[in-house]
Amino acid sequence: MSQSKILHKARVAIIDDEPITRREIQRGLAKHLHTVEIFENGESALKKMATDPFDLVFCDLRLPGMNGLDVVREVKAHHPITEVIVFTGYGSIDTAVEAIQAGAFHFLTKPVKINELIALATRALEKVALIHERDVLKKSLAAYSRQQYIIGHSQAMQDVLSVVKKVCSLNCNVLIQGESGTGKELVARAIHFLGSRRENPFIAFSCGGFSEELIANELFGHEKGAFTGALNTKIGLLESADKGTLFLDEIEIMPSSMQVKLLRFIQERSLIRVGGTRPIPLDVRIIAAGNKNLKKVTDENRFREDLYYRLNVVLIDLPPLRDRRSDIPLLINHFITKHNQRFGQSVSSVDPEVIDIFNQYPFPGNVRELENIIERAIALSDDKTITPADLPDDLFNFSIENMKPQNRRSLQDQEKEYIRRVLIETNYNKGKAAQILKVPRTTLWRKIKLYSLDTPTK
Repeated sequence: MSQSKILHKARVAIIDDEPITRREIQRGLAKHLHTVEIFENGESALKKMATDPFDLVFCDLRLPGMNGLDVVREVKAHHPITEVIVFTGYGSIDTAVEAIQAGAFHFLTKPVKINELIALATRALEKVALIHERDVLKKSLAAYSRQQYIIGHSQAMQDVLSVVKKVCSLNCNVLIQGESGTGKELVARAIHFLGSRRENPFIAFSCGGFSEELIANELFGHEKGAFTGALNTKIGLLESADKGTLFLDEIEIMPSSMQVKLLRFIQERSLIRVGGTRPIPLDVRIIAAGNKNLKKVTDENRFREDLYYRLNVVLIDLPPLRDRRSDIPLLINHFITKHNQRFGQSVSSVDPEVIDIFNQYPFPGNVRELENIIERAIALSDDKTITPADLPDDLFNFSIENMKPQNRRSLQDQEKEYIRRVLIETNYNKGKAAQILKVPRTTLWRKIKLYSLDTPTK
C-alpha cells in the first residue's frame, strides 16, 4: 500500500507532557502530510476523541493524571480501529509490553528517533487503512446486493446496457441524460459496481436545491476555522469518494462558480478544502446526470462549454418509459416481487385491462411513477390480482392536451382497442359484443377482420 494513500488522510494525536518531544514529533509527522494535534495529558486527548477520533495516537506511558496504560485501554475500548504507539524509557519496558497486551500497536524508546517513528507510523496507518478499506468493501458489496437490476428487453434499453458494459471498467467520466424518473442513478450505480472501482465508495449528490456555499462545503470540505462555526476539519464528498465514484445529479443547475471549481478539480485531479492551502491529490471518477439536454443548456450559455466536454466523454441517453412500453410488463413483475416482500402481500398477477391502461398512459414520471403506482396497488390490495380499481384516479383523468403528439392515438387505433376490450370481456362471444357495441353483427365481423382481431390476444 502506498504511503501517499495513507498519509494525506491521517489524523494523529501526540500525548506527552514534554513540550520539546511534542514539537519534534509534530514537525516530523507534518512533513509527511499528517494532520497532527498535541495534548499534554490523556484526559484532554480522550475528550477530543469522543467527538473527532484519530487514526493514530502517540502516547507517553508516564503522564500527569491518567497514565499511558489507561489511555491505551480507553482508546481501544471506544475506538478499536485507532492504533496507539507508546513512548517509554528503558526502565519501563515491562510496562510497554503490558500496553501492547492491552492493545497498543508498538512502543518506542526515548529519545525518539524521527525516522524510526515515521516507519512505525506508516506500518500502523497501513493497518488502519486496510481496516477502513475492508469496511468500505463490505458496505459496497451490501449496497450492490441491494441494487435493482437495469430491467428492460426493449431495443432502447439493450443499447443502454451495451454502453454500460463497455464503459464500466474504463476510468473516463460519463454523462447520463434523461427525464426525471428514468433511472439515471441506477445506471450510474451499475457502472460503478460492475467496474474496477466497485470495492471503493459510490457517493451520490444532487446539485439542486443547495446554495453555492453549501455545495462547495459538501463537495470540497473545509479546514478547521475556515469560517464561523467550522470547529473541526470536514472531509468533503470528493475526498470521501477517493478511488471510487462521485455521482452528481441535476448537474445542469450547478452554480457557475461551482462549475469553475469542478472543472479545475477534473483538470488537476486535486482539490483544496475551503479555507485550506494544500492541494490534496485524488482519484475520483465523475458520473454526471441531468434532466435536460446539457448540450442545449450549454449552447444557451447556462453551462460552461469546457466543463460540458470534460463530463461528456461518454454520453448515455435514457429513454422515457413511453418510448419503451414493451418493458412495462417486465417492470411490473419486478415491482410486484419487490413490494410483496416489503408489505408481506401475495399479489401474483395484473388484470389485462391494467396493462391496457398503462399502454395508453404517458407516464410523465417514468419508471419511478410506475413503481409508485404498483407499490400503492400492492399496499391497498385485498386480492392476488391488481385491477383498475387499485389504480389512482390520475391515470383515468389525464387530459389529451397534456399528451405529447407522438402519444396521441388515432381514432382508428382507439376503435380497434375498444373492440378488442369488449371481445375480451365477452370471451369473444360476437353476439354479446355486438349488443354492447350497439352495431350489427355483420359490422362487427368486418371490423374484426379489418383489425385482425379474430384470434384472442394471449
